[in-house]
Amino acid sequence: MLLTVTTTHQPATDLGFLLHKHPDRVQSFSVSAGSAHVFYPRADEAGCTAALLLEVDPIALARRAGRSGRQAAGLDSYVNDRPYAASSMLAVALGSVFGTAMRGRCEARPELAESVLPLEIEVPAAPVRGDAGLPHRLFAPLGWQVDSTTPPLDERLPAWGDAPYARLRLTGSMRLCDALNQLYVLLPVLDAGKHYWVAEQEVDKLLRAGSGWLAGHPERELVTARYLAHRGDYVASALGRLADEVPEDEEPDPVADVLAHRTARRGEHARQRRLAAVTALRAAGAARVLDLGCGSGELVADLLADPGFTAVTGVDVSMRSLRIAERRIGVDRLPESRRARLTLRQSALTYLDDDLVGYDGAALIEVVEHVDPARLPALERAVFGHARPGTVVVTTPNVEYNVLFDSLTSAGFRHADHRFEWTRGEFASWARQVCHRHGYRVRFDGVGATHPDLGPLTQLAVFSRQDDRGPVASARSSAKEGASA
Repeated sequence: MLLTVTTTHQPATDLGFLLHKHPDRVQSFSVSAGSAHVFYPRADEAGCTAALLLEVDPIALARRAGRSGRQAAGLDSYVNDRPYAASSMLAVALGSVFGTAMRGRCEARPELAESVLPLEIEVPAAPVRGDAGLPHRLFAPLGWQVDSTTPPLDERLPAWGDAPYARLRLTGSMRLCDALNQLYVLLPVLDAGKHYWVAEQEVDKLLRAGSGWLAGHPERELVTARYLAHRGDYVASALGRLADEVPEDEEPDPVADVLAHRTARRGEHARQRRLAAVTALRAAGAARVLDLGCGSGELVADLLADPGFTAVTGVDVSMRSLRIAERRIGVDRLPESRRARLTLRQSALTYLDDDLVGYDGAALIEVVEHVDPARLPALERAVFGHARPGTVVVTTPNVEYNVLFDSLTSAGFRHADHRFEWTRGEFASWARQVCHRHGYRVRFDGVGATHPDLGPLTQLAVFSRQDDRGPVASARSSAKEGASA
């Protein structure tokens, strides 16, 4: 893999000071993927180019994957594009070799680190995976002029289409540390994969490298999801913390709500969903209720307006969303009797939270589809196995209805943050398995327009608890069922 950085700043050889690598020497470094080499194809006062060449050892990588139990079948671990196409391996090498430059430190020339320089960055093979416009969407909002050329896969066989790679050239003026941090984040995003296990500390790495630019990026949701390998809990945490960077006196908008991992439920259909949830909870006789994934608080406000709900708790992972909810509900202007019924609480829906135990009802309105499928069992255990409300109302899109929409995401979903969207059969299958494992029964309904063949715009399920098992007994029962299955 190759990446070059060129400047025409005068004198251009100042680039060596910023990168802490002398232009007259070739330097090599051992990195996790193999060996990284830094050299200067050109170094004079008029122009200077620094090159980072990553020499990947695919055999060592494959053997390491085999020892960890992650090795792919057949030759896939050995025959692939990893030694050639920019990826998270190049980003890791970038951080390892140019870490001091990324932190904006230059003790020899401290004023130089703060200088805006004319820069040109080239990546000969940047993965685009069928989305040739992605480099422009990622880099242009940051001030780069983007030249992205995608060659045909085989000039002799035009029917095969374009190659899944682009020759990427970025031209612009900015501090070198900002450019390097953007590359550190966006190269893995282009590749849409990580060559190592994504752990919780990756959230901190993303926010550190994205400081000052990611919160305002129009594709920040996509960037965050791809960088964190679609790990739903980490993505929600990162988006919530990014949203907290927006000034509090700024009015919330749909983009801010996306960042808070919950879209604002506006419009007639959103009102219909909230009304369906309130009606179902009221019909069940629920008095103490949870809005799980409350976002900016529309459903919480509707529940508070009904005095039959004696305690209303809104739960969300994002403090920014909870503060927006406070303002929209007008907590400081509520009568004392109504304010006493309200609680807004930060919590992740995939963790066991004892403070959510003991409620009569709960609502998850357009929430489950935002959860990574691998994390759905954790959400199920937390809500149905541990908190165990008497009634749980769940709404989620009906993917069969999507054929009637003109505009969808590239994955065919209604929202870019959706990890999946279920057919009616898939939703029913999931709901019935939940019932079987946790002692509930379920009835199904729809919300909004209904097509005679495709079904409703939104699916609704109302779960009713059928026994008095507490969270401990429920967990033991679930474990017993799993062992006997």
